[in-house]
Amino acid sequence: METKPEKHLIGWREWLALPDLGIPGVKAKIDTGARSSSLHTHDYEVFQRDGNDIVRFHLYPLVKTDNIKLTCEAPLLGYRKVKDSGGHSQTRPFIRTRALVGNIAWDIDLSLTNRENMKFRMLLGRAALAKLFNVAPSSGYLLGKSLRKAYDKRPQS
Repeated sequence: METKPEKHLIGWREWLALPDLGIPGVKAKIDTGARSSSLHTHDYEVFQRDGNDIVRFHLYPLVKTDNIKLTCEAPLLGYRKVKDSGGHSQTRPFIRTRALVGNIAWDIDLSLTNRENMKFRMLLGRAALAKLFNVAPSSGYLLGKSLRKAYDKRPQS
């Protein structure tokens, strides 16, 4: 009989790193009500490199501060329609990248959208959680401490 791998317990909010994008830390809301995951960007551009579509985007990874601005690039997976919590449909660019929470790393698909008015710069949806995590809705930051200090060593924009 095949045994299922044990799932990790994750809180309703966690600090994640996206190392392949050069993002040492971003606070994410864990949202089982959302199918897909999203990352804040206030702008993006798609361009060609060696015949492949690449998306370059900028973000302020920490809420309530605009003195740290990151520029990221990733291959474009494509565009998908996403419904927001208000039921509005929007076509968004998607990328695939490695996420790291605590000592657990895995690949996730992320849409890029403006989350400027949201409390969290990232939303981790159920598609990214499905096989690895169970969510403890009354607990937060179960898998690691704040990664905010990771920005103290970076040059300020």
